[in-house]
Amino acid sequence: MRGVATRDRNGTPSIDSVSLAIIEQLQEDGRRPYAAIGKAVGLSEAAVRQRVQKLLDQGVMQIVAVTDPLTVGFRRQAMVGINVEGDVDPVAEALTGMSEVEYCVVTAGSFDLLIEVVCEDDDHLLDVINKRIRTLPGVRSTESFVYMKLKKQTYTWGTR
Repeated sequence: MRGVATRDRNGTPSIDSVSLAIIEQLQEDGRRPYAAIGKAVGLSEAAVRQRVQKLLDQGVMQIVAVTDPLTVGFRRQAMVGINVEGDVDPVAEALTGMSEVEYCVVTAGSFDLLIEVVCEDDDHLLDVINKRIRTLPGVRSTESFVYMKLKKQTYTWGTR
């Protein structure tokens, strides 16, 4: 199938306008029927199904159920800024292997890494930070930003 997602010389996906429109439809409603998406983007249901599968196979997108952590037993969330001595990659790799870490980015600024952690309670958060993150080789310091209330969480930013 042509035009779904090709890669440029840096390996970054290049996606055609029809696939971008399909992605936007799914960001609005991940359960939207392929027939409805097809009508919106001008393709048959089968063509939409094939494009969605190819986008999934290529790792361009994923379709998941997003929960409110509080409603499924996770009472504590925090953003943790981490400063690293030396190469950040081994620390980032170790962090991404932790089930509590939902988000991990290498940054430029006050911190080398920012992670988001989702924990059952304060004791669990303390254990993750004190016994698992701070003990990683290369971690110099951490600063925690405990979430008091989640005001907005969205995945409908479109494809611009």
